[in-house]
Amino acid sequence: MAFFSTKKEDKAETKYEVSSDAPKSGSAPFPRIPTVLVQPRVSEKAGQLAQINKYVFKVKGAANKVEVKKAVEAAYKVKVTQVNMITNMGKTRNFGNRSGRTQAFKKAIVTLKKGDSIQGLTDVV
Repeated sequence: MAFFSTKKEDKAETKYEVSSDAPKSGSAPFPRIPTVLVQPRVSEKAGQLAQINKYVFKVKGAANKVEVKKAVEAAYKVKVTQVNMITNMGKTRNFGNRSGRTQAFKKAIVTLKKGDSIQGLTDVV
């Protein structure tokens, strides 16, 4: 049988060039961190939370707390102490004679270290 031959074949190794802006070894070649955050949530409640050093972001549905923490720290150069995740299910709405659902989304409430703040998100209230 040819499937179970004991001969070792020499496999040609493929060499890839590494550019200077490539990620360091040990990390994924295409990290998900920049794509985790969708947008900051701008609302009256989010503005009140910003006063107590908590910021609200809309995130991807597959994101987890660790990815959100790394993304906020990388994007805004702050230290995150806690991340709370909330999944909002879509509401049932009637569109004329038909019924449907609004889009579900996931949001993260990020608590920053005392003294850190994100400029531009505090002007909501």
